Amino acid sequence: MYRSRYVIICFLYYSFSFFEELNIEYVDFGCDCSTSVDYPDYAIPVAEKVANGEADRGILICGTGIGMSISANKVMGIRCALVHDVYSAKATRQHNNSNVLAMGERVIGPGLAREITKVWLTAPFEGGRHETRINKIKVFEEKNLYL
Repeated sequence: MYRSRYVIICFLYYSFSFFEELNIEYVDFGCDCSTSVDYPDYAIPVAEKVANGEADRGILICGTGIGMSISANKVMGIRCALVHDVYSAKATRQHNNSNVLAMGERVIGPGLAREITKVWLTAPFEGGRHETRINKIKVFEEKNLYL
């Protein structure tokens, strides 16, 4: 089980109903609508809450996950991974210390999304050589903050 302050989950248009069974505390920042919305309006606030420490991690779900992941990665300190398989979910936590997960509801079904989420929430960051790489990204972000 993953222990955290909480995880922010954001659904656009779609809803996987398995989050209650994962026994995690979460807040849903998604829309309760069937009309078109602009994904940056949802992804960026979630990413900001993770980046400033208000939430431990974020999970973004829309049709493909692409726009949400691009938007989230514009926030300094966010390492959002677009994941559609269990192996990548584990690797992005172990090697990249991802703090936001994006998935596409049109790409994967609820069973796979559940497994990806479980693995992503429980896989530890390995540190070591991976920490060095993450730190290089941080230096670049800070150096290029105003570009």
